[in-house]
Amino acid sequence: MTIKKVLRMGHPTLRELAKPMSKEEILSDETKELLQDMIDTMEAEGGIGIAAPQIGISKQVTLIAIDSEQTRYEEAESTPLLVIFNPVITTINEELQGFWEGCLSVPGLRGYVQRPKQVRIEYLDQHAKPQVIEPEGFLATVFQHELDHLFGALYIDKISDISKLSYIEEFEQFWLEPQEETPPRE
Repeated sequence: MTIKKVLRMGHPTLRELAKPMSKEEILSDETKELLQDMIDTMEAEGGIGIAAPQIGISKQVTLIAIDSEQTRYEEAESTPLLVIFNPVITTINEELQGFWEGCLSVPGLRGYVQRPKQVRIEYLDQHAKPQVIEPEGFLATVFQHELDHLFGALYIDKISDISKLSYIEEFEQFWLEPQEETPPRE
């Protein structure tokens, strides 16, 4: 459909509590168009998730899709497109894990965020059917990051050590673990 402009940090819509959607709204043609716009925008921006507030729509819907070809997050396992409406999140494992996060709404930066290791998400899918997922590891972090957008939060709000907020170039230079060089073939 259409690639939308991604709102950046500082836009008030990113700090609002997004509105839940009724089953009728979820099944509407308007929402099908919204979902396609979100998919198109996420793919164009090279993201692994996007929430409706990021494109100026204050509704409780987010997408997560991790392509096996992506190279931004080496911890990420391929995940097919998940469409999440009206999520309720519960922590299952409170042990914290940390990852360097980035965000389409906070371009050019990375920040180290610690979040619970495993969560449970109850939500409605694109057919307005109830679903439950219990992601752990990096996928749990992705869910928590994306769902934060529906509740007016950004990953930078979750950084406990602000010295671990970095521009991408400096992140790659100083924080990324050096990749072992492949020895030349003889």
